[in-house]
Amino acid sequence: MNNQEIVQRLWNECNVLRDDGVTYLDYLTELTYILFLKMSKEQGQEDQIPEQYRWDELVKRDGEDLQQYYRQMLLDLGDATKTPNKKLNVIYANATTSIKDPKNLYKIIHDIDDLDWFTAKEEGLGALYEGLLEKNANETKSGAGQYFTPRPLINMMVEMVQPKIGERLNDPAAGTFGFMVAANDYLREQTDDYFDLSAREQEFEKHEAFSGMELVQDTHRLALMNEYLHDMDGRLELGDSLSAAGKWMKDFDVVLTNPPFGTKKGGEGATRDDLTYSTSNKQLNFLEIIYNSLNRSGHARAAVVVPDNVLFADGVGEKIRLDLMNKCNLHTILRLPTGIFYAQGVQTNVLFFDRGTTDQDNTKEVWVYDMRHNMRSFGKRNPLNKKDFEGFEKAFCVDDRSKRVEDYDAEKNPNGRWRKFSIDEIKARPNTSIDISWIGDEDEKEDRPLSELLSDMVEKSQNIADAVSALQKALEGVSDED
Repeated sequence: MNNQEIVQRLWNECNVLRDDGVTYLDYLTELTYILFLKMSKEQGQEDQIPEQYRWDELVKRDGEDLQQYYRQMLLDLGDATKTPNKKLNVIYANATTSIKDPKNLYKIIHDIDDLDWFTAKEEGLGALYEGLLEKNANETKSGAGQYFTPRPLINMMVEMVQPKIGERLNDPAAGTFGFMVAANDYLREQTDDYFDLSAREQEFEKHEAFSGMELVQDTHRLALMNEYLHDMDGRLELGDSLSAAGKWMKDFDVVLTNPPFGTKKGGEGATRDDLTYSTSNKQLNFLEIIYNSLNRSGHARAAVVVPDNVLFADGVGEKIRLDLMNKCNLHTILRLPTGIFYAQGVQTNVLFFDRGTTDQDNTKEVWVYDMRHNMRSFGKRNPLNKKDFEGFEKAFCVDDRSKRVEDYDAEKNPNGRWRKFSIDEIKARPNTSIDISWIGDEDEKEDRPLSELLSDMVEKSQNIADAVSALQKALEGVSDED
């Protein structure tokens, strides 16, 4: 049984819990509580867990005794006075169980115990857990996939910024820590799983290289578990990056992130006092704290996912774009295709920029790559994959950006995907907008294969069905009087 089969088997357990009223996110959280104990045993790391709450004690119990024991275990592992271990306390903070029937709890625990853990360890327990996180995001009923960052997109962003040993990386909107885990994987591949490094370098990579902050407690819990299973122990805080609690995030070499979209509750702006521009637009706030968190070494860089409005918003939005292009070299904008996030209609981009050693005139030209128009349809049935980025990666010239060339004549080939715009051209645009498109959606549709067109039709019909289903569920609780 490989990891993919284990993930599917674990995920199928959720069907057992539906009658208990357990949601998909509740189930993943519950799995995290139980898997932490099992995986600690498999990795020989049970010393941090009190003896009475280790895996072998959990599997001994049954019926009401199991239910009461499990509830008390969750309370005690989250209580620093009873279990003085910070990581355990945070993972189990305010932990409660949604499983009401002891038989269901018993079944999940013993099904987990019976899995092929030798194979799971061989393929990587971290990879197994990431499979569960992705499964939750792909399940439309969970709601977790609304802005879930697809792993091929994360991997591409990591590969384009090329993190290096000894650099400090950060994600101020950490989610489940996917960007930092991918960066860690990338560096391990470059260094024979860190065996090429000195003991001091290994310690730095484990404890100092990767950091982040996450606002939502349940998501933070999942992030800590993900970090733990990848043998990482960097600073991963619970809190609001846009508040004073986030001011510790400074002087980084690399930032990789997909900040939340929308406005802050009540329409108020960020409460940090180190921001020059105030706005209730969260993604603009995040963009400002990101480029200001980069050091001035001349090598600091970032890749950030942003929605379209960041590229054209007027007022404060324009001021932040100008500040970004002054302080940083905004060298590349990737226009991402629609449908890669499960909130249909969300249009996004990746901004790639390098922090300058000064605060003025760092952007001379901006290259824009259009991956949005004349692309195949994307969605749950047709997910993004590594191959989709091949054209962009070739154009990006990751090893030497000075070798970028326009491989077309703009007048003869108006629909080429790769364009360069000078800073003067950008400043001449209304609101200094960098929301730039030149390709028409309809240009190539007649030439597309019939199989691809049919696939698109199936995907669109499934999206409509999902939307209707969601609307029906939303209306179930509404009475005629409402």
